[in-house]
Amino acid sequence: MSIKLLHGAHVPHRKNTAECAPQRIPVTAGTMITIPVSMNIGAPAKPVVKVNDLVKVGQLVAEPGGFVSAPVYSGVSGKVKKLDEVLLFHGASCQAIVIEADGEQAVYEGLEAPTLSDLPSFIDAIRASGVVGLGGAGFPTSVKLNVDPGKVEYICINGAECEPYITADTRTMLDDAELLVEGIELLEKYFDPKKIIIGIEDNKPKCIKNMKELCKGLDYVDVRALPALYPQGGEKVMIHNTTGRIVPEGKLPIDVGCVVINPSTLVGIARYVKTGMPLVEKYVTVDGSAIANPMNVIAPIGMSVKQVVEFTGGYKCEPKKIVLGGPMMGVSVPSDDEVVVKNTGAILCFDERDARPPETTDCIKCGRCINTCPLNLMPAHIETAYKLEKGDELKKLKVNLCMECGCCAFVCPAKRPLVQVNKLAKAMLWDYNAKLKADAEKAAAKKAEAEKEAANV
Repeated sequence: MSIKLLHGAHVPHRKNTAECAPQRIPVTAGTMITIPVSMNIGAPAKPVVKVNDLVKVGQLVAEPGGFVSAPVYSGVSGKVKKLDEVLLFHGASCQAIVIEADGEQAVYEGLEAPTLSDLPSFIDAIRASGVVGLGGAGFPTSVKLNVDPGKVEYICINGAECEPYITADTRTMLDDAELLVEGIELLEKYFDPKKIIIGIEDNKPKCIKNMKELCKGLDYVDVRALPALYPQGGEKVMIHNTTGRIVPEGKLPIDVGCVVINPSTLVGIARYVKTGMPLVEKYVTVDGSAIANPMNVIAPIGMSVKQVVEFTGGYKCEPKKIVLGGPMMGVSVPSDDEVVVKNTGAILCFDERDARPPETTDCIKCGRCINTCPLNLMPAHIETAYKLEKGDELKKLKVNLCMECGCCAFVCPAKRPLVQVNKLAKAMLWDYNAKLKADAEKAAAKKAEAEKEAANV
């Protein structure tokens, strides 16, 4: 099948830790772990523990707060010290469960592998595992996979890991490959798709070779080497570049017969199905120009950035910027007091030179942002419409299609903050549409009132 690749940017790979098998961070007595109850898109979980309760590894500490939600489990054994209110990196606040570890890492006695008999029981197991989209999205996987299996034609295992620096999924595909294959077999059993495609960027030859060898006897699996072109791992991009299908505006992958899942997410599901151990820890890449010893680690969810960095050997200079996630789509955080959450793939710490924002100049009308956008949007025109506060133009320019990958800002020779403007433009369009709706409702009410008065006359 010949498929024309979508646009993108050739970002520097900087996969410095690709050969570094993750090291598990030991949890010593007195270590404080802060577990937010909101680590997914949707409703936050509800704490089921109280102060002074003793908890163990794998024990439920917060139950789902709704259908689009996920349970939260402790990654340490110890005592609940307090239920606190914390400010998350994206600006929202939520409850957090603070646990003082006892250093014993005793496993909760109630853990047991789930019994699977059909698709509903499989979906229930996924929900109970606490797994969400671990590639960064954080959407509850049980909700994503709660679809009519008859509509699922292709399942794409998104092993692109296209962001610079991050190698957590790379290590998953090397170190947990057997579990990944078990997860693939579960997907085939309960969804029976035409094909399961493992898409991996061609800058990961070991992963491609490993997965091809392990899936040799599975004729429904196709391991696909994809060009290392950012944002290859974008959901819509991955679907197009592996199946040739395009997800229309306002539609979901399932509407074109596709489901996309991250390899670490699938390993988390397979581990729970096999052992009963829910999601309590995370592979995290620690790298950047301010890090003394870049490496991959296995950190319990709720451990602070400071604790993780100290384990790796600390900073080699004062970090001027700390980013959770990749440098293209990650989020800059104010301090290393932030904690590892379910979808934290990397902790990147940069020195002053790398953290300094570039000087912005006027747009030179070169069109690079347009030629690079993977969804064929026009970022420079969106910026103009945003400045002029033209909501109708933003709607025509389809700014809501923007996946905020940052390609436009990356290639811009004038260093204009195009992706940031796109984010603001989405908010402006939302307000514009809300005003149109309110005006229409007001006009309809006024018309109805006039018709009523006319009828009375």
